Amino acid sequence: MATPPKTRERIIEASLELFNAQGERSVSTNHIAAHLGISPGNLYYHFRNKQAIIAELFGQYERHVDSFLRLPPGRPMSIDDKTFYLEALLAAMWHYRFLHRDLEHLLDSDPELAEGYRLFARRCLQGAQEIYQGFVEAGILLMNPAQIEALTLNAWIIMTSWVRFLCTTRSQSGELSEAMLRRGIYQVLALEGGYIAPQALDAVDALYRKLHVPLEQVI
Repeated sequence: MATPPKTRERIIEASLELFNAQGERSVSTNHIAAHLGISPGNLYYHFRNKQAIIAELFGQYERHVDSFLRLPPGRPMSIDDKTFYLEALLAAMWHYRFLHRDLEHLLDSDPELAEGYRLFARRCLQGAQEIYQGFVEAGILLMNPAQIEALTLNAWIIMTSWVRFLCTTRSQSGELSEAMLRRGIYQVLALEGGYIAPQALDAVDALYRKLHVPLEQVI
């Protein structure tokens, strides 16, 4: 018989659920405690305030992205790796979507979190450049270092602003959907359109078809 999750783990899980559904600014520690059926004092025993919960969730997100945004060891890159990275990014964005929706507010509210995010961003940009270089070395993309740098930065801008774009352009009714985020991943892939090596075109076209979501489903 599985051991029930501890109170600290339940607080983290409930906070993520509520932040994703309602937005971080709409959820207080009292809301989280009521959702769990515990007293506010019990919550404060584990987390001194809401910022501490957010910091814990960001740490989870950061470790998760760090775990996959790296070159595969000991072998050249393949089209399957492209699918892996895009799907992994989609899953991370979806699971922690409140971080992307409320990012500027969260960073303005917590200088320590802001500094951690800046370090995380630098690691992501470095890792992404190495991955793009790996695709070049594998003959999947045809790019020079300046193009790799520009593509990496453009991809980061789309990834980190896509949820906010959706929130400003979609109908106010209804929640974000995974399909809406999938279109953001498609936009990142579309940036590579002019750099795909001829021998990789068919495989990348199949990936385009897999990720494409009609614009009318997004905005």
